[in-house]
Amino acid sequence: MKREMLTGNASAAWGVRLAEVDYVPAFPITPQTEIIESLAKWVEEGEMEARFVTMDSEHSMITAAGAASATGIRVFTATSSQGLLYGFEMLYTVAGWRVPLVMVNVSRGISAPITLEADHNDIFAARDCGFLQIHCETCQEVLDSILMAYRIAEDERILLPVMVNMDGFQLSFTREPVEIPEIESVRSFLPTYQPRHAFFKASQPMAQGIAVLGGPVYSYFKYQMHLASRKGLEVYKEVAGEFEELFGRRHDVVERYMTDDADYLLIMTNSFSTLGKAAVKIARERGIKAGLLRLRLIRPLPDEDIRNALRGKKAVSVIDQNISVGKGGILYSEVASTICNEKEKPLILSFIGGLGGKNISPGEFEFIFESMEKTSKTGEVPETQLLYTESEMKEMERLKKIAGKC
Repeated sequence: MKREMLTGNASAAWGVRLAEVDYVPAFPITPQTEIIESLAKWVEEGEMEARFVTMDSEHSMITAAGAASATGIRVFTATSSQGLLYGFEMLYTVAGWRVPLVMVNVSRGISAPITLEADHNDIFAARDCGFLQIHCETCQEVLDSILMAYRIAEDERILLPVMVNMDGFQLSFTREPVEIPEIESVRSFLPTYQPRHAFFKASQPMAQGIAVLGGPVYSYFKYQMHLASRKGLEVYKEVAGEFEELFGRRHDVVERYMTDDADYLLIMTNSFSTLGKAAVKIARERGIKAGLLRLRLIRPLPDEDIRNALRGKKAVSVIDQNISVGKGGILYSEVASTICNEKEKPLILSFIGGLGGKNISPGEFEFIFESMEKTSKTGEVPETQLLYTESEMKEMERLKKIAGKC
């Protein structure tokens, strides 16, 4: 095992290389392009035995990935933001084909207006398509998650594609120390893919419905996908246990950070969770019993793990780095649904922060903890609040004045 300073994108490329992927259909888009550039270089130089093909769009790319995976080979692809949306139709299609490919999405805000920095509207727009979703905080997690994703996707109990998500710029171009395991160790964890069910094995067809079907048959296949995804909770935990035994790193469906004795919890996901952990430490120094629950697996949603983490808490704040226009935070609704039938449950506050990569400052985290303390005393839960500082508002007013003069 060697240790190198790698970006999130380079970590993803190493995960794909170690997984000994057979086929990589690709299309460039910022901030994901570094992944496929690395893979193309390795293939060209003979360091990877894979077929690399640049497609004419993300729609073609995802189609090619699904078709290749259906023949029984190991397939990888990657995209971001507008690219994910451009291929959106095919996400549902290839998931319906029950093909175990792995895709990395490097999250970036969706236009308009245009931004190149991260938020999660792209990945959460795809939460219902049938792909499982693993969300990463660190570069090490990106590499590890890709290896785990193939084990989960290719499991006979699942046979669904998996998306591994990381934040653009904050993680994709951030260098962190990453342990790169030896290929022999990876092979013992992730053997060569040997599909029992693939389209070229007509004598062993799996349950796939791709023709024009009536309602009852359609319902059967869709619910079968749902059950397979839910089975992913069990399979994920099995795979996480094996991964820890072999590599010494544990990646649970949720991460509980200082939650055991906490009265107040932040709930977050992806790289901004690191900021949340720092805020929890500061709150603890001020005498506030704070903790953080990071959601790592979003689909299937680990309902029971969330419920267990929230029991006995006074108040919880979900910080969404996304916005469902007309509703509010997507993650807030997901978390609230897990405890809606509990007799005793904490009050849940909703905050929108980090849109378009906007920083969440220590002062904003302090405001969140103050809001939870106030809500736990009064029982009054405020509506969804946008995290926005006074200095940011002054800058916005300045820009509006400039625009008004044009």
